[in-house]
Amino acid sequence: MPGELLRTDVGDLTFDVRVDGPEDGRPVLLLHGFPETSASWAAVSPLLTQAGLRTYAPDQLGYSPGARPADVDAYAMQNLAQVTADLMTALEIPVADVVGHDWGANVAWTMAAWHPDRVRSLTAVSVPHPAAYTAAFRIDPEQKERSAYIRLFWQQGKAEEVLLADDARRLRRMLQGGQQGETGIPPEAVDEYVAVLSAPGALTAALNWYRAMSSDIKVDKVGVPTTYVWSDGDVAIGRTAAEACEEFVTGDYRFVELPGVTHWIPEQAPEQLARAILDRVATS
Repeated sequence: MPGELLRTDVGDLTFDVRVDGPEDGRPVLLLHGFPETSASWAAVSPLLTQAGLRTYAPDQLGYSPGARPADVDAYAMQNLAQVTADLMTALEIPVADVVGHDWGANVAWTMAAWHPDRVRSLTAVSVPHPAAYTAAFRIDPEQKERSAYIRLFWQQGKAEEVLLADDARRLRRMLQGGQQGETGIPPEAVDEYVAVLSAPGALTAALNWYRAMSSDIKVDKVGVPTTYVWSDGDVAIGRTAAEACEEFVTGDYRFVELPGVTHWIPEQAPEQLARAILDRVATS
């Protein structure tokens, strides 16, 4: 991914942040998901910077080697949102257009709900508002089946062993999988993600995002201008959850559906995603 790599301190944590675009460009914060890194935005960021925006793509908590706390509670959603707000402050970004994919979308939704003064607009990718996901999980057997993989991730030690065994065969298969039977992730990117998560403690830190999940956390409805981008080839998020998302946004809302695309939208459909982001930024 082009641009400059910054190391930015937030308290005793040090985040790696990829920064690109004109210094006076409107800031866009790009939040990656599991099991990726900031490199997942490599094909999206140039399309945004060409439009005059300045992109900030951090390796999130647990993914940056200098920001890898051992305590599972450090990865609770309220702390992830606060750490992200603090990172924005450290980067001297008072407010940003926030884009999040997968777990990054969860952080983005929570930021928009709990720190709306920091979020000019929201583009959530793949994962809908947490309340929409929870509602679908409770009523839709298909969504419950799609989410069954999380039970493995909750098992400390076993999940790490299963995912990294045989040259991380299952981790690679997850990154390459989808209903279409194709991968939108270049092999060299898969190798990079596997290398990052193979470092001591890295996969455990990434899985702690799942292990810190709590049904007690209620994310409020979002009032900032919002676009939700979902693909019909997503194996993790079904249509019930995707279409329920609108109920939890009180501000201007757009639903963008990408046919024939898997869960890995930033890599597989960067032009379509960039267009959705730019359309949202232009009207916010």
